[in-house]
Amino acid sequence: MPSTLELWRRLSPRPLGTRLFSWGVCLRAPYFRTVRPHVVRLEPGRCEVRAKKRRAVHNHLGTFHAIAACNVAEIAAGVLAEASVPATHRWIPVGMQVRYVAKAATDVHGIAELDPLPEAGDEPAEWVVPVRILDTAGTPVVTADITARP
Repeated sequence: MPSTLELWRRLSPRPLGTRLFSWGVCLRAPYFRTVRPHVVRLEPGRCEVRAKKRRAVHNHLGTFHAIAACNVAEIAAGVLAEASVPATHRWIPVGMQVRYVAKAATDVHGIAELDPLPEAGDEPAEWVVPVRILDTAGTPVVTADITARP
């Protein structure tokens, strides 16, 4: 089975390839379908995910629900980890700290970035992946630090 990064590199240049890749992410982790994520960029140490503001992700104010935004953050961090952890390792999320900075009245864009990319060694370690969730104007609406253990 090809790695996540190999699959991305094969599919992303093709028509609808990023959509097909994103659908595959949701097949592997079905709960993510709730936000209909669209992975738009992936490389070791960086993942970008977009999600549309639609009724299914609204809160009582009609804005993008904070927990739906957390799902976008978790997808971005998780796909980043899948693409960045060596094939000799597995990873698991072990924590998440979230700050709700502003209401998201638009679609959202999640950016997970680890720079520099830490090495996955033989000793247990934790990677803290910072994720920014932005509205369409580029304003941060949610920030998260997701801790993964490779």
